[in-house]
Amino acid sequence: MQARYGERYRWLLLLAVMVGTMASIMSSTIINVAIPDMSQQFTLGQERAQWATSSFMVATTVAMLCTPWLLASFGYRRTYVVAMLMLLGGGVWGGLAGNFEVVLAARVVEGLAAGVVQPIPAIIIMRAFQPQERGRAGGIFGMGVVLAPALGPSIGGLLVDWFGWRSIFFMVVPFCLASIWLAYRYVPVTAPGGAAADRLGNRLDWAGLLLATVGTLCLLNGMVELHGATSAQAWVLLGVALACTVAFIGWQRHQARRGDMPLMHPDLFAFRSFAMGSLVAFIYGTALFGSTYLLPLYIQMAQQLSASHVGTIMLPAGLVLAVTIPLAGRLSDHWPIRVLICLGLALLAASFALMVTISLHATLWLLVAWVVLGRIGLGFILPSLNNGAMAGLEPRLISQASSAINFLRMLGGAVGVSLCGIVLEWRIAAHGDSLGHPDSSLARLAAFDETFVMLAGVCALAMLAAWQMRTPARLET
Repeated sequence: MQARYGERYRWLLLLAVMVGTMASIMSSTIINVAIPDMSQQFTLGQERAQWATSSFMVATTVAMLCTPWLLASFGYRRTYVVAMLMLLGGGVWGGLAGNFEVVLAARVVEGLAAGVVQPIPAIIIMRAFQPQERGRAGGIFGMGVVLAPALGPSIGGLLVDWFGWRSIFFMVVPFCLASIWLAYRYVPVTAPGGAAADRLGNRLDWAGLLLATVGTLCLLNGMVELHGATSAQAWVLLGVALACTVAFIGWQRHQARRGDMPLMHPDLFAFRSFAMGSLVAFIYGTALFGSTYLLPLYIQMAQQLSASHVGTIMLPAGLVLAVTIPLAGRLSDHWPIRVLICLGLALLAASFALMVTISLHATLWLLVAWVVLGRIGLGFILPSLNNGAMAGLEPRLISQASSAINFLRMLGGAVGVSLCGIVLEWRIAAHGDSLGHPDSSLARLAAFDETFVMLAGVCALAMLAAWQMRTPARLET
């Protein structure tokens, strides 16, 4: 491939995986615009409706752990193309679904595909680009990827208003088709490092995958049950999740000692930058995906605006984010990465905290301003986090590192979506009881405000971990 396309090949390869990642990210976030209409058609409560998002994120989270094994066993191209076919099929299946159970099944298929795809770009950036180029490559890649969530809600909101919620499932189809075509041109058939794919020489850690899956499901279901009437069942589920976590860590150490490929190599966490970066990724995922779930609901339920207004409000923020990311990517080649990450988290926290200043039926520009402020913060975080956490790792650990940090980010995201849904429902009920009007607009607005304040606190916690990240001196200058 390098001989055929020359020096520009690594950029063409980045373009190829960027299109597929755009499709996977779009499928993860665009569903939020359709949740109110979907809830009305299928008569869903808030707790059940959020599983349209949570089921995708659980599948994505678990599938990310399989990416290193898939790449080593089948190579870049076969792994990537099969994942795109799954995403394409899930989108069409979801759009044609006749009941909510089929929608959830389609979302799981889409989530599995997205989980396999999303760690691949970071692996390519770390292997194909020199250290002084990685910030710029990450910035350019990030600029392209954020166009999906930037344009997705805008187009999706119009589609929901014009054609109904089913239409948003079909938005990923052209992206999937384009990514498959690009993959056959630019994505290599080899495994990471240029080695030949070896199906027989690699075994998937099925026991570790089972522990991760059961632990994740028990964690999320336990969080939901905490707010229900069956608190005993909630604590049982959370206890099982904790037991699975302990067993998973012990099993991964056992796999590493006997020379097998673990899903999450314990050696990764011996590097301080990766250990702290992983903690930041988890907390950051909680805030990012929680807010991505919360904002469309806030616009429609609290401010009583239509689905098309979601796109109107989110589009400027997405475009600002697309401009911020490449600039921040260049800065990350020269500035201390922990400074950029802390600055981004501070701006993100401020945007959440400032949401409480917006009154009922406020002017749109104020809402747009706070959303834009948060997206500027994201622009500083996105190009820096993976590069900073993975800097200085041994080449043998790069695939594992990308898979692990994306797993923890998505696990935090799944927790964030559930947490926001639980806290929102809890605070709506609390304010409804105090006001005597459970469905009043003021009760909903107050409940959303308190949920946003919680997210601001989560970002503040992430700043403490981000400041502990230490990267090699060549990346700090």
